[in-house]
Amino acid sequence: MSSRLGVDVGGTFTDLLLFNEQNSELRLLKTPSTPQDQSIGIMNGISQLIAETGIAASEINALLHGTTVSTNIVLEEKGAKVGLLVTKDFEQVLHLARSQTPGPLAGWMIMEKPDPLADLELTRGIPERISARGEVLTPLDEAAARAAVRELIEAGIESITVSLLHSYANPDHERRLRTIIEEAAPDIPISLSSEILPEFREYERTLVTVMNAYVGPSMQRYLASFEDKLKTIQFSPHVNIVRSDGGLMSVQRASQSPVHTMLSGPAGGVSGAAFLAHLAGYDDALGFDMGGTSTDVSLIQNGEPLISRQTSLGHYPIKIPSVEVHSVGAGGGSIAHVPMTGALRVGPESAGAAPGPACYGRGGEQPTVTDANLLLGRLPPQLLDGRMVLDIKAAEEAVGKIARALGLDLHQAAQGILDIVNENMFGALRLVSVQKGLDPRDFALVAFGGAGPLHGNAMAILGHCYPVIVPPTPGVLSALGFLYSDVKNEFAQTYVRNISDVDGNQLGEIYERLGRDARGWLREEGIDDQRQELSFQADVRYFRQGYEFALQVNPDGLSNGGLSDLEARFGDAHERLYGFRLEQPVELVNLRAVGTGGVEKVQLPSFDLEGPDASAAVVEQHRVYFDGGFLNANIYDRKLLRAGHRIVGPAVVTQADSTTVIHPGHAATVDRYLNILISPEGIGGQPA
Repeated sequence: MSSRLGVDVGGTFTDLLLFNEQNSELRLLKTPSTPQDQSIGIMNGISQLIAETGIAASEINALLHGTTVSTNIVLEEKGAKVGLLVTKDFEQVLHLARSQTPGPLAGWMIMEKPDPLADLELTRGIPERISARGEVLTPLDEAAARAAVRELIEAGIESITVSLLHSYANPDHERRLRTIIEEAAPDIPISLSSEILPEFREYERTLVTVMNAYVGPSMQRYLASFEDKLKTIQFSPHVNIVRSDGGLMSVQRASQSPVHTMLSGPAGGVSGAAFLAHLAGYDDALGFDMGGTSTDVSLIQNGEPLISRQTSLGHYPIKIPSVEVHSVGAGGGSIAHVPMTGALRVGPESAGAAPGPACYGRGGEQPTVTDANLLLGRLPPQLLDGRMVLDIKAAEEAVGKIARALGLDLHQAAQGILDIVNENMFGALRLVSVQKGLDPRDFALVAFGGAGPLHGNAMAILGHCYPVIVPPTPGVLSALGFLYSDVKNEFAQTYVRNISDVDGNQLGEIYERLGRDARGWLREEGIDDQRQELSFQADVRYFRQGYEFALQVNPDGLSNGGLSDLEARFGDAHERLYGFRLEQPVELVNLRAVGTGGVEKVQLPSFDLEGPDASAAVVEQHRVYFDGGFLNANIYDRKLLRAGHRIVGPAVVTQADSTTVIHPGHAATVDRYLNILISPEGIGGQPA
């Protein structure tokens, strides 16, 4: 027997999802996280899984690990003491940063500028200079470099970054500096900007490379400790770490480039949403992940999550490929209040896990979204298969504050709380659809996370995005997404040229070299040539425009009208996104090859369709508040639902990790993979 294990480490719980490759059985386990050392919680979960299932550790042949170690290091400011080598006279590159201020008008007056992760006193300028074309203007002063390295070592640095001007065009000086550093201090981790981010824009390139050095030592210690713990139980699976773009890489690569793991958790959730949406027959979907504090939304097109190359972590902008996720401060724990203006507001403040919503009975007194759902009957009074009983009286007292402030009855106030939070979350969905020139009506909606299925139907009503797809295990979709991920990396070169001045043959040669680099990397990761796929992109913009976006490129057609086609496609994309196009030159900025190594995909079990009668899954009847009044609604136990069952709203479906609400005028069907598909009644039918 062989199995694969997906592991998603969250702030409160660590989710483990074991997939049996012989019988396609999924086994879920949630265990408390151990923030002081995430590997402890993982090992506790593995031990419990082995005990419960009776499998041997040796039968788990692959472990796919999404980690927040590097994320937490940056947010908690607990990284290494970083030394920084830059081109002489560019020592303040991190302090100058990028001159973009948040907010309108006087936003600059309240701008929070982050402290650089490498102190100025640990920054040294090295005499050297390379042009943007890669020509050596000033040779590297090796004597000065050796002296600077000695000073940094004596200052007690724990890692070192090398980020020289225009090293993306010619990395020779950076590579020589690495040799010099290794001669002086062979044990100090080294991060080169020409390897971490070989693209122009010196601030972004330096920042992301410094961040790699900042988290590197701790990440290396964590991964080494994790592998040692696995060996103690004779557990030696092939371990992959999840990247921010949803791909996989080896432990060795993650140790060298930990910055690419910054957003691995959200990436897994979106990958899982794309996978299940595809199984349900929808390759275009919106991801809606609602938790206790925040909601993450994402866009899936043609079965693939949208990838961004500019994101942020805390106050730091980071230029790494990552699944594009937009977050809004709205979740089950979001606090409702009435400010002096008299207008109801919900969030972004959250009651968190402690004390939590008032109905949790842990001392919380502020009204939250969870309290409102409970009072309206949309949340059953018992959660976690009856292990958690909610305090209705406490919820009434909390929401009563809102009712009295607004002059409404209790249930009107609760409905108002839900209406506000729903509009807040739908605003985030508009960011990934309408503001990208896309119509949400052309997309399905995948609702996951602890509270996503509770509000998914309401989101679909606002955006007319149907069906709502509720996965079988919506609370642990990230772990499932890891099991579906491929090995992945990308290789880029800055190439700033007007398209009219570009030689298609020369461009093809660059893409060929980048493709070779991608294939070589995949081979080193153990991916044979038959499982390798390459795709090619170009970052394109109008001449002197500040930002660019990526378009797919066919290198074989560049010398035969391909460049003209690329220019036309850019104009179309720009008009769709911004509403206009310009009559001015179009230029290339970056060229990129994306290498993907296919792994054996998880094959979820498919069930034969039964009849539509779902009455056997009804556990009780309950009154639920909709549109100004209470309606009788059936409560269903999800464990008892079968493929082919149909549920007519209003209805509530309960399970251990989430609750699904089906609104009046809507009906839900259970497909072959046990997804719940919600559509307006009369539109959705018997699943195929």
